[in-house]
Amino acid sequence: MHKTVQNLLNIKAQIKAKTIELKYNNYNPEIIAVSKTFPMSNIMPLIESGHIHFGENKVQEALEKWSEVKNEKIKLHLVGKLQTNKVKFALKIFDFIHSLDNLKLAKKISEEQKKYINKPKIFIQVNIGNESQKSGVSIDNLNDFYKQCQNLDLNILGTMCLPPVNVDPRVFFSEMKKINLKLNLNELSMGMSSDYIEAIEFNSTYLRIGSNIFGKRI
Repeated sequence: MHKTVQNLLNIKAQIKAKTIELKYNNYNPEIIAVSKTFPMSNIMPLIESGHIHFGENKVQEALEKWSEVKNEKIKLHLVGKLQTNKVKFALKIFDFIHSLDNLKLAKKISEEQKKYINKPKIFIQVNIGNESQKSGVSIDNLNDFYKQCQNLDLNILGTMCLPPVNVDPRVFFSEMKKINLKLNLNELSMGMSSDYIEAIEFNSTYLRIGSNIFGKRI
């Protein structure tokens, strides 16, 4: 068995154990295998094992790596920042966008998605720690921003966050859960290699896990 497949099985076992401990019934978060910087030779064993959710940070890298491999079963997630000038390329390859963080980008996606049968599934990135160096919609502006996205006919599934580092993420995950409830959104994209177990406690539905599956980035 390939190491990436074994790593994924180990993560699934950890998640299962945690959900049993929490007594969360019928809760099965999706694992996005974040394959950025890794070649297709590291990814293929996961595809062959039946895994379908994969994440990339950059549009160009995704196009180069996935154009020949991607099929209807595989779901590709853009988990990195999206520039407006890359939207037309992103919509060719990505099923999910986790980083909608401003109105200009929302308008561009709205305009571009008219060319496709299926609209991309989108998460609004929330600047949950109110950090000046991070992208994301502020909590104060979130209600209005979500309404504007609805008016633009965007398919908003839920919200996404990157909590501040070196702080207990539970505080921020708890806040995100409350935000989703207020907005009546079902999906939460939070939890990475360092904090996916904590994210499970707050019902994250999409876990973005890279290094724990593929190893350290080169």
